[in-house]
Amino acid sequence: MPIYISMLRGINIGPHKRIKMDDLRKSFEALGFEQVKTYIQSGNVVFKTKKTPTSVLSKKIEEKIVSDFGFSVSVISRSSEEMAKAIERNPFLNDRESVNEKMDPEKLHVMFLSEVPVPSALKKLSDLIAAPDRCRSIDRELYFYLPNGVSGSILMKKPVDRILAVVTTMRNWKTVNSLHQMCQDCL
Repeated sequence: MPIYISMLRGINIGPHKRIKMDDLRKSFEALGFEQVKTYIQSGNVVFKTKKTPTSVLSKKIEEKIVSDFGFSVSVISRSSEEMAKAIERNPFLNDRESVNEKMDPEKLHVMFLSEVPVPSALKKLSDLIAAPDRCRSIDRELYFYLPNGVSGSILMKKPVDRILAVVTTMRNWKTVNSLHQMCQDCL
């Protein structure tokens, strides 16, 4: 049975949109998902279910959250293979310039997108990036290197999802790798 990761956007950050992870696991199990596991409090869920397009899974989960918790949340889902590919393709770990720079992995982030943005939207985003921040786009992922952290990034103060006209959710490099490891542990 395939393994999937669903990442909920914007839960448990402030006083609104609070979900206990036990309740979230139960909600996923009620959808018929198996071996449901959560990672930290920000809405990362690894589970098994029959082969399903990730966009269909996300929609199903979004509807269940509204039903169970009374508010809407955007959900981005990836298969375990897609997550492995996202890790493998991180351009900041693979290009010579980045390797020579000795990038701090704690400053790496991946923004997962609901779909591939149009080139004009990516150009608009590119025009907003100011040094020392760096960003690269590969399919439905944006890779960020933010040497001054998320809070010190001018770009992260912009509405990236509106600029790109797609749903987004961002995870730090440690979380991305931990979610991938959770998938491996489910095999």
